[in-house]
This record gives sequence, C-alpha cells and structure tokens, in this order.
Amino acid sequence: MNRIAVFVDVQNIYYTCRQAFGRQFNYRGLWQHLSQLGNIVSATAYATHKGDDGQRKFQDALKHIGFEVKLKPFIQRADGSAKGDWDVGITIDVMETAPKVDTVVLLSGDGDFDMLLNKIRKDYGVQAMVFGVPSLTAHSLMESASEFVPIGDDMLL
Repeated sequence: MNRIAVFVDVQNIYYTCRQAFGRQFNYRGLWQHLSQLGNIVSATAYATHKGDDGQRKFQDALKHIGFEVKLKPFIQRADGSAKGDWDVGITIDVMETAPKVDTVVLLSGDGDFDMLLNKIRKDYGVQAMVFGVPSLTAHSLMESASEFVPIGDDMLL
C-alpha cells in the first residue's frame, strides 16, 4: 500500500486560492482524493496563530479531518508587514518523513521548496506530488515534482 505523507503550507494555499478564485480550498476533498491513492500515514498543516475564533474553527476542522496542526505566532511588524513563515519547519519535517513513505504530498506554490523535492526524490526515491494554483505556483516547484496537480474549481469550496 502506498504510504503518503501530506504537508500543507496553509497561508500559501489560503492566499493563492483567495487571489485566483476568491474561494477556499477543500481540505476534506483533498483527504478523500489522497485516501484513494494509498494510506495517509501523516498529514501536517502549518499555519500562523492570530487567536481569532474563525482561525480556531478552521484549525479544529483540519484536526477533525485528520491533520496535525502546527502553529507559529503571527507577527505584525511596525511597518505593517507580517511574518509567519514555516518554510524551515516544513523542510525539516519532510526530510525526517521522506525515508519512511512512498509519496510526499506538498500543498504550496512556494519555489523555495524545489530543492527539497529534488533532494528527497533523488535520495529516497519517493514520489513528490505538489498541489498548487497554476498561475501562482513557481515553475521551478512544478518542475521538481513527480506530479503537479493544479488546484481548480473541483478542489474548492
């Protein structure tokens, strides 16, 4: 049975789906789709924590589906910009998990992950599946994946 590990860059997916479609991503639909491809042995969603009720409800919904939710504090800078980057945390978790699974699924459009996917494919022989909004996903990330799955209407709420 295909062992699958899922890693979700929540902020990236939220903002790219909102920008491209004005809609939210369907995490339950993703889980159902991936369950047909094999056994989901781990699923982690990486998000920032602002502490508002809407965010808590969303995080609870992810946990109910089967995701472990990892949170970082949301940092609002004096200049108005924000910080809540999970790239290093996702990378560490992928590197630790890749030798134990057959398929790594990454939901992100961030090109910073292209080297990570190339490395795990080469070193561990795993499949690297990327879900992203095509117009907002780095070309290098699409190229580094074994399979790129474009997020479209069928994956949105």
